[in-house]
Amino acid sequence: MSISTGCPVIWIPLFRINDTVSIYADFMLLIVAILWGSTFVATKASLSFLSPLYILAVRFLIAFGIMFVLFWKKVKIAKKDDLLGGFIVGTAIFFAFLTQTIGLIFTTAGKQAFLAGTYVVIVPFLYWIIYKKRPDKRSFLGATICFIGISLLTLDSSFQISFGDSLTMFSSLLFAAHIISNGYFVERMDAIVLTIIQFGVAGVWSLSAALIFEPIPVNIPLEGVMSVLYLAVFGTCIAYFMQTVAQKNTLSTHAAIIMSMEAIFGSIFSIILLKEAFTIKMVAGCVAILASILIIELKGKSN
Repeated sequence: MSISTGCPVIWIPLFRINDTVSIYADFMLLIVAILWGSTFVATKASLSFLSPLYILAVRFLIAFGIMFVLFWKKVKIAKKDDLLGGFIVGTAIFFAFLTQTIGLIFTTAGKQAFLAGTYVVIVPFLYWIIYKKRPDKRSFLGATICFIGISLLTLDSSFQISFGDSLTMFSSLLFAAHIISNGYFVERMDAIVLTIIQFGVAGVWSLSAALIFEPIPVNIPLEGVMSVLYLAVFGTCIAYFMQTVAQKNTLSTHAAIIMSMEAIFGSIFSIILLKEAFTIKMVAGCVAILASILIIELKGKSN
C-alpha cells in the first residue's frame, strides 16, 4: 500500500538530483510499486494460515523492531507530543489495514489492488470537510471517473456490491484519514520517529485485539510464516526505505506515475499466482480507477 504523505525522509549525501540519479531513483520506485503490489497476494496467501489480526500484529511488530534498531537514537529522544502523534496516526493505520485485510477474505487480491488505490481520490474531499478547502475541478473529474470505475469493477448483475469490496472501499476512506493525520503530525515531529511509533502502536493494537478476539495460531506451516515475514520485511521496511530515498532524488511527476502502478502489479500477481480471472467489465473498471488516480496525483505537480 502506497502511503507517501509524511513518510520519513532519509538523506544520503551520495545522492544528487541529476539525470543518472533520477533514473536509479525511478527504478527504485518501480521496485517499490512491485513490492506493494505483491503485498495483496502475500496477504491473501497469509489469510489461509493466519487470522487478520495476527497477520497485522506480526507485520507491524517486526517492521517496528527493524526500524527501531536502525534508528533507536532518534526514538530515545522522542517527546511526549511525539508519542501522542504516533499514537493517533498508528491507530488510524491499524483500523485502515484491519478493514482492508478482513475485506480481502471476501474479495479478490486483484480487485482490491485497484479499489485500495481510491484513497488518493478521497483525500481532497476529506481535506475539504476538515479544513474547508474546496477541491479543484480536476479532483471532481477524478472522483467522477473513479465512481464509474468502482461501479464497473464491483457491481454484479443485481447491482449489489460484495461485503469484501465494501470493506475495501471503507478502508480507503480510513487510509485517506491516515494520510491527513500523518501529514499534520509530520510537520511537527521527526518523520522517522513518527513512522516507527505508528508501526509500534499499530502492532500493539493488532496483538491486543488478536489475543481477545482470535484464537492463538498453532502449527503454522512454513508457507504461512514466509508470507507474513515477506509482508513485514519487504512490503513494509524495505519498501518504505526505498520509497523515501527515491522520492528525495526524482521528479514528483515520475513518482506519482510509477507508484500508481502498484494496482497494476497487484492485479498481475493475482492473475499469475492466484489464477484470478478478470472480465472485460472489470478491466474497464480498473482502467477508469487508474485514470482517476493519475488525474489526482499529477494535478499541479510540475517538478
